[in-house]
Amino acid sequence: MTAYETYPVEVAGVRRDLRLFEIKPGVRIAILNILGDTELVEAVSKELALKLLALEPDALVTAEAKSIPLAHALSARMNNLPYVVLRKSYKPYMGDALQSETLSITTGAAQTLYLDEKDRASVTGKKVVIVDDVISTGSTLQGMRLIMNKAGAKIIAEAAIFTEGDRAAWSDIIALGHLPVWING
Repeated sequence: MTAYETYPVEVAGVRRDLRLFEIKPGVRIAILNILGDTELVEAVSKELALKLLALEPDALVTAEAKSIPLAHALSARMNNLPYVVLRKSYKPYMGDALQSETLSITTGAAQTLYLDEKDRASVTGKKVVIVDDVISTGSTLQGMRLIMNKAGAKIIAEAAIFTEGDRAAWSDIIALGHLPVWING
């Protein structure tokens, strides 16, 4: 087994050692992967739900795929509030889907987000909260904002487990913690 560096975090009473990953030469981030981590998802959704319930949203919106468990758990904690998943690939059954492009920090590649035609009614004219696991560069967040604006949704808040990088840039994000970015040089 290969040894690797980690960064310890504690959020919502749960401790994890996040693996440090080089996203480009000399730049590393701590990787949070909540897929399959029921304990963490349940704990953070409980805390985030407390912060979001008072806003009285009509729906939650997230992007595929790592933050889907968070949106699901928040939905359950918020009286089965509907949630919409913006997909990263178009399927014919999605009909007249809205789309926007974004850039992934972890892959460095452009990706497109799609709002399924059937999900438009869940957000059009509705108060929505955009949810992500980690907000770092804001590119995925921007892509989600663009689609919600095209759909006629009213974004009332943006929430994440962690923000990352320039903390000042994320002062409006409802988050449970902040992760640094390591730059060598």
